[in-house]
Amino acid sequence: MPQTSSAKKEMRASRRRQQENKSVRSRCKSRVTKAEGLILSGEVEAGREAVMEAIKTLDKAAEKGVIHANNAARRKSRLMKKLNRTQAKPSETA
Repeated sequence: MPQTSSAKKEMRASRRRQQENKSVRSRCKSRVTKAEGLILSGEVEAGREAVMEAIKTLDKAAEKGVIHANNAARRKSRLMKKLNRTQAKPSETA
């Protein structure tokens, strides 16, 4: 256990930040999962909107420092790659 009052205060602040970051991280994961689900189910238009929403959420999380900027960039890249793959398939069969 922390001994000094400043250490105790830092522990309280750390727990508070941890809870806030947890909700931001969870929101990112949920939006990315939702977007991937829509893309894989073939709903391209809804998937595109969900991807834009996920990208916005990832950018905000990276800006706040909840996730690393490279982590956000990698996840956005993978999402866009999946979206672009599904958009390319219909034109190939035509």
